[in-house]
Amino acid sequence: MRCDLHCHTFYSKDSLSCPKEIVDTAIKKGIDCLAITDHGEIQGAMEAIEYAKGKPILILPGIEIKTKEGDILALNIKEKIENGLSAKETIEKIKALGGFVVLPHPFSLFCKFKGNLNELIEKIDAIEILNASTFGRGNKRAQKFAKEKKLGFTVGTDSHSPNFIGRAWLEIEGENLSIEEILEKIKKGEGKVCGREIGFFEKLFDHLKRNFFKILNYVGRKKRKI
Repeated sequence: MRCDLHCHTFYSKDSLSCPKEIVDTAIKKGIDCLAITDHGEIQGAMEAIEYAKGKPILILPGIEIKTKEGDILALNIKEKIENGLSAKETIEKIKALGGFVVLPHPFSLFCKFKGNLNELIEKIDAIEILNASTFGRGNKRAQKFAKEKKLGFTVGTDSHSPNFIGRAWLEIEGENLSIEEILEKIKKGEGKVCGREIGFFEKLFDHLKRNFFKILNYVGRKKRKI
């Protein structure tokens, strides 16, 4: 199964993608399992799950939480967890909800995890070793860290636009696996890293385009209020 384990809908303030569009694009790109992990929100994942019923894709609900030390992905949860707690407190809340803890882009140039990773090894379930939106040596450092510490690992596009869905994925052996089966294989390190990073200029153009449309939407709302 091809799994893209990190993407965003317009419930994240820095994305313009509706859940339906994300699901349809993932299916077209051959993605079998898609984790929707909006910033501080779960609604996008819930809408995607409803829309994906009867379609050839498994939606894994999640949320990206901002802690005092950096971002943490909570997979397989259906409740919001507040931002601003310590990493340890956040992980405890994720575990209490039966969730799966992933450290995304831990060595990214712009959103590096600032806490002590060694202190969290026993508490997390996996580390993201290929984030298609990460530049520089961040992914290689994450791959080396996961290998040295014998951690489970994930792959995700961290896509905020449909066109980047499926640029990278984790290939997991098996068909029609359940969420629990997929997460168990991830934790054991049973996956193949596939795909590649998004080019710098591709990412830059996408960022400018999203900001342009956000400005248009804002101006449109202001005009409607007049």
